[in-house]
Amino acid sequence: MDDQQLLRYSRHILLPEIGIEGQQTLGDSHALIIGAGGLGSPAALYLAASGVGTLTVCDDDSVDLTNLQRQILHRTQSIGQKKSASAKQTLAEINPEVKVIALNERIANDRLHEVVAQADVVLDCSDNFTTRYALNHACMSLSKPLVSGAAIQFSGQLSTFDFRRKTSPCYNCLYPEETEAAEIRCATMGVFAPLVGIIGSMQASEGLKLLLGIDTTLCGKLMLLDALTMETRTIKMSRDTSCPVCAQR
Repeated sequence: MDDQQLLRYSRHILLPEIGIEGQQTLGDSHALIIGAGGLGSPAALYLAASGVGTLTVCDDDSVDLTNLQRQILHRTQSIGQKKSASAKQTLAEINPEVKVIALNERIANDRLHEVVAQADVVLDCSDNFTTRYALNHACMSLSKPLVSGAAIQFSGQLSTFDFRRKTSPCYNCLYPEETEAAEIRCATMGVFAPLVGIIGSMQASEGLKLLLGIDTTLCGKLMLLDALTMETRTIKMSRDTSCPVCAQR
């Protein structure tokens, strides 16, 4: 790192858990963010500000006026622009040293595996079960750590699935794909703006710890947050031995 980088990341470098070596590790790392909306916005901002060297941001949607209440990557002048392009522009302003790959597509199947394979950590900031299950499959098959977040109304949740560990449960262990899960969206139920900021920032925190090898993540745990009362609850999880997705690992 040069003098400017040492200065930019000096508050990280002062932390014994990170230091110069850890900061260099972040600079050499690649994070994949699926979704540039409410959760992906703070997650991407903090990963970029923290100096993660390469960020791939994947979203096929366009910026809408209703997004601006909570999706802080985007600006009023971004309305009508593709979210991935808007994200790339904002992140370049935050930290021009970070390489941002903007994918304006809804990736699936072989393409999803191709993109996941290039990353060191994956953040699921999507808003639908189809994407969550597909990401779970891809990350598990490629042994990539996955940080999953969700938020609706005043309720948020967060978990980490570190598939580098054989004991890690998967998303399907938590929410089996064969069960009927209700698809609840912000457009019909609403969402408290700071809630997605809290959960998305926590996703960035989990992602950074995974990249740094800090062994205090939420792997094997589900954290629930009620933003009305600011009460949190953490539930321990274990692998479902009959899970059709990860039982054969």
